[in-house]
Amino acid sequence: MEFEYYFTVRGYELDSYGHVNNAVYLNYIEQATWEILRRTDTLSHFQDNGVVPVVIEINIRYIRETKIFDELVIKSKIGVESPYMVFMHNMYDTKTRRKCCKASVKYLYLTRERSWSDLPDDILAKWGVLK
Repeated sequence: MEFEYYFTVRGYELDSYGHVNNAVYLNYIEQATWEILRRTDTLSHFQDNGVVPVVIEINIRYIRETKIFDELVIKSKIGVESPYMVFMHNMYDTKTRRKCCKASVKYLYLTRERSWSDLPDDILAKWGVLK
């Protein structure tokens, strides 16, 4: 299953060269992940069960610059590398359809006791993840 998150580049996200600062891409990717949790109504599971998603690793490749008012979309898929969940993100300019960046974010889900937790099958199904 693929999820899409649309947004527009804002002026305060630019660096002195007039393009989006590299660190801001991490914010975009993080927000795309939170949107998946919201849209699939899975955040309540984490809250109810005291499970916290913890970022273990991020790999990002910047492909082309983005500038103020560019309209972008992040297309995301989720996979499993047990015990990790891996969110794979590709960011595109919606007008040119050219890829701007790609990233993968590896998460471990921790309980209140700080031990890792498998996610239930119903959440994986909402995310389109097959075991």
